[in-house]
Amino acid sequence: MKRGFKVILFVMALGLMVCSKQPVKAQCAQCAATVETNAKNGGNAARGLNNGILFLLGAPYIAVAAIGYIWYKKYRRKNVNLNMREEKLHLN
Repeated sequence: MKRGFKVILFVMALGLMVCSKQPVKAQCAQCAATVETNAKNGGNAARGLNNGILFLLGAPYIAVAAIGYIWYKKYRRKNVNLNMREEKLHLN
């Protein structure tokens, strides 16, 4: 019951986030004006700014993936002995 409620709540929250798109001005006025004038004059500052944003977006995912890989390699089981019987199983 609790799991179903959590799933429904998550789907509703995700739906609200997807449906409520609004344009956002995330730069300060001076940075936005500098990039805009540079783009109008044929500069490539806007492309550099976009590449920087993508780099900052990807860095946490790469860090989490690296930590997960290290954890997997360190704590996975090696040379597990199952101690199974040699005789066959009789079901009669």
